[in-house]
Amino acid sequence: MNVVSVLFVCLGNICRSPTAHGVFQGMVDSNGLGNAIRVDSAGTGDWHIGHSPDQRTAEVAAAKGYDLSSLRARLVTSEDFDSFDYIIAMDSANLSDLKTMQPADYTGHLGLFLDFSVQDSHTQVPDPYYGGEDGFELVFNLVEEASQGLLQHIQANHQLGDRHF
Repeated sequence: MNVVSVLFVCLGNICRSPTAHGVFQGMVDSNGLGNAIRVDSAGTGDWHIGHSPDQRTAEVAAAKGYDLSSLRARLVTSEDFDSFDYIIAMDSANLSDLKTMQPADYTGHLGLFLDFSVQDSHTQVPDPYYGGEDGFELVFNLVEEASQGLLQHIQANHQLGDRHF
């Protein structure tokens, strides 16, 4: 069985993409797909390389049962296009940066995370960094909902079985 690889990308890799990384990994694991789907996250900016997720991000995730403590921010690289089947941006600015890096021969999926969401109030995951606590809750809720859609998409398109969550 080929492993499907997913990379979540935001600006600094300390708020949105680690939330997506942790939530999606949790769903992958709870569905018994840990050996079939590899998950990672990265940022387009280098300000926080090596740092843990933002404390507010970690607290919201922990309150929902997700542990982000092992995650560390890293910079997205051109080599990621060789390693990941899905490169998922949190917003259009990061998607634009990724498209600039994208090799002409990349055959994977490069797009916005909320394209996998059925909600219609947001098309991008907003950056909560400079806002209040409610922004981190919103990010978590959007990420959780889109993660379900992404997992269903991967299961349907990569013959990973018909498991439900």
